Order: sequence, then C-alpha cells, then structure tokens
Amino acid sequence: MTDSNGTETIEVDSIDLTDLSRFAHGFPYETFEVLRREAPVWFHHPTEHTPDDEGFWVVSKHSDCVAVAADSSTFSSHTGPGRDGAGGTLIEDLPGGFAAGVLLNMIDDPHHSDIRRTLTPSLSKRALNQLEDDLHARTTHIVDAVAAAGTCDLVSDVAVELPLQAIAHLLGVPQQDRHNLFGWATATLDYQDRELGEATSRMAEASAAMFAYGTELVESKRINGPAHAFDMLAAAVASKEPQLTELELQMLFNLLVAAGSETTRNSITLGLLALAAEPLQWQRLQQDRSLVPAAVEEVLRFASTTPYNRRTATVDIELGGQWIKAGEKVTLWWASANRDEDVFADANRFIVDRTPNPHLAFGHGTHFCLGSNLARSEIRLILEAFLDRFDGLELTEPLRWTRSNKHTGVSRAAVRLFPRQSLNS
Repeated sequence: MTDSNGTETIEVDSIDLTDLSRFAHGFPYETFEVLRREAPVWFHHPTEHTPDDEGFWVVSKHSDCVAVAADSSTFSSHTGPGRDGAGGTLIEDLPGGFAAGVLLNMIDDPHHSDIRRTLTPSLSKRALNQLEDDLHARTTHIVDAVAAAGTCDLVSDVAVELPLQAIAHLLGVPQQDRHNLFGWATATLDYQDRELGEATSRMAEASAAMFAYGTELVESKRINGPAHAFDMLAAAVASKEPQLTELELQMLFNLLVAAGSETTRNSITLGLLALAAEPLQWQRLQQDRSLVPAAVEEVLRFASTTPYNRRTATVDIELGGQWIKAGEKVTLWWASANRDEDVFADANRFIVDRTPNPHLAFGHGTHFCLGSNLARSEIRLILEAFLDRFDGLELTEPLRWTRSNKHTGVSRAAVRLFPRQSLNS
C-alpha cells in the first residue's frame, strides 16, 4: 500500500519476520518503526515461513526489551512450560539436552553464572590490557596489507581477520587453523541456501567438522593443560566448579568460535561504512581521538549485528498491555531497541559523540555479552588504524548482505581506500 504522498506503507498484519527475504538487504528498520509506533508488543502469527508452525511475541521498544532481559526467572533462555526442555534463543525450538540447556547462551542461572565465572577472567579488562600489544601488532599488519593494495574487501581482508585471530589466540587454536573454523562457523550460521528451521548437507558437514575439531582440541587441553594465560578453553576444562560435561565443553567451543568472529566482524564492517558516509565526522575523529570510545559505542548501536534473541515465558505475565502466556516464545529485537526514538535522538544517524548511548548491542541482564570488552577493543583498534592511515573509503560495488534475521552482516564489501593526505605531504 502507499500513502497520499506515494510512499509505500507497511501494514502490521502483513509483517513476516520469518521471511528471510525481508532481511536480504540488511535489517528492516522501517518495519520496526511501524511496530514500535503501532504494536510495540505484538503477537506474530505463524506463516508459511515460521519454524515450528508456532507464533511468537515481538518486543521492539527499548524499555520493554530491558524489562524482559532483566527478568531471567520469568523469561527463560532455556525453556518453558510444555516444551519438555526444548527452547533456546532462536525463534525455532532447539532440542533440550543438546542445544537448549547446554549452550552457554541457552542455560539459565545458576549454572549459567557458574560457567561465566570460569571464563570471565580471560576476558576481563585487566586480561585484555595484557593482550593489547599483541592485538595492536595484528591490527597493524592487517591494515598495512590493505593500505599497500589501495583496495580491499572490507569483510574478508579486514573485519574478519582481527576477531578471528584473537579468538584463535584466546582458545589456544593454532593460527593456521583459524580459517577452517571461520568457514565451518559461517556455514552453520548462513541462510543463503536454506530457510529457518531447515538444515542442509553443507551445514551438517560443517557442524560435524567443527565438532570433530573441538573434540580433539578439548582432549589436548585436558592432557597438556593451558598453553598460556588466555586459554579460555583450557580454563573451562580444568575448572572444578562447575564441572562441565563433555557436551557442554564441545558446545562451548562452538559458541566461542561463532560469537568471537561473527558479530564483531559485522560491526567493524558496518561501522566503517557508516563512518565513511559521514566525512565530517571521520575528520572530527581524526582530529580528536578522545571521541573514539564514544564512536565505538555508536558503531555497536548503529550496526546492531545481533538483531534479536528469544526467551520463553515461564509464567503468565503482562507486558506493554498484552498478556503473554506461560510457555510462549518472546523475541527481543535489540536492533529495533537501538533505534528507539524515545531513547535515541536522530536515531537513524551515525553520530560519533552520541552521549548518552544506552544501546543494547550486547543484550542486557544476566546474559550480557561475555565478550563485550574484547569486541570493544577490536573495534577501537581497527577504527584507530583506519583513522591513522586513511581519509575515508568508498564502495566500488554494491554490498552483498547476508540473508538472516539472526545475524545482520555483509558477506562482501569491496572498497577503495583514500590514503591520509597528511601522511603523504
């Protein structure tokens, strides 16, 4: 439909968030503007695309997302009444005892908090400060290579590399194996050749390869112990409290590889492109580096590379004037909350010194992203390196977006780099 000005309008009843074609060109912010305004807590009835043939609640405003995420006893990351342990954080139910209730992000407290305490020291600000020189050297090598070429794929040549090298280092994975891990993780997260709830032979083969690699790596950690102070996997293996099962260790490895590479590389790519679209703000950051921390937060808000997480109601509860029944699925749309007009002025603009910036890119509550400090460090280092070396960049071909409602990202971003003039004079 169109309005009197000829602008296409979006009817709430026509919205299908399980139709991945709606996400084929990035996150559909216009759709969520309608939901925030007209139906901030909305029941999404099943369509031909909806996994499990089951509807779910859509929460799109910042305040409601915070309220749900802060109440982990009412809104479970694992399961709910009538689900026999199935559930998890995707729209589609994942099997209990294999994914739901086993993956760290699909476990409720107190077990979830116990595992986090084992891993947190390796990702604390203090620990990452010790890693700063190594990450800086890796960043310099990455940016030197693309500067020499003058053009690059911002995804594969820049944004993938630092997060992937860092997570390999933190897990004690040999660097020569890192691209295998990335390929397997990408295949399991990618929806280019499948729909929600479907599996393909490519996905199954990648999952099996990742599982086999992780099994061997976990066993090597058990035998040989930690290789260095940042070996998170060895810390989890060695921990006595809680004692993780073999499956929990294996699934933890899979999760850390995916989470440590996927979201940050998309944030770096989309953040650099957003900044390049604002040349005056690029120049401002070059001249005033004290603004970089705020710019990093704006990258995280603006990119919002994890669009949603799901919870399951454990009791009947009212939210936003709607009654949610025990056992029903509830999806929290972080990307929508991060453009909420009631919280962020000029929400669709990238503003380097936005303050305050209470974004939800890392979620909220007990499941706040474990790797938030690492992600911030990686984005900052790449951003500073680009400000040092370049006056901007421009796309040389259309972006190739990933096709997913769970991970907003780009599979290819071919760009031309403009060397910083002050360095050439």
